[in-house]
Amino acid sequence: MTLRRIAVPALVTWLVDGAYGYLVFGLLLNNDFAQYPGVFRSFEAVSSMMPLMLVSALVGWVAVAYIFAKGHDGGSGVKEGFWFGVVLGSVFTFLVSVPSYVIYNVGQALAFKMVVAAFVEMLIDGIVLGLVYKPAPAVSRRVAGV
Repeated sequence: MTLRRIAVPALVTWLVDGAYGYLVFGLLLNNDFAQYPGVFRSFEAVSSMMPLMLVSALVGWVAVAYIFAKGHDGGSGVKEGFWFGVVLGSVFTFLVSVPSYVIYNVGQALAFKMVVAAFVEMLIDGIVLGLVYKPAPAVSRRVAGV
């Protein structure tokens, strides 16, 4: 496994995830977040901290691309990516989104929207990884005869 085999899918997924995040969490859910000013930063405040979030996300996607590559079974990219997205979405749902609802003082409607949006986000990201990741060609092993 080479750095390029990890870096390219990570970069493409980071770009797609960033666009999805901006559209869904930055625009579509912005009014929902604004109803909880004690919980969520304003759009402007988040925008001022965007460089930190972008760098953090890029590092995270490199790690996720590595995990994807290590678990790649050699099947079709879309199928591998879809199932990886389902697993990743489940991890986020049950380890991040649901506990966040328990901890943060937000309503059920917003919590549900965030869970669905995050699951769909991870599903899309998994499919993108599957489409972009190219496994190394199979290396034939020769056994030396004695």
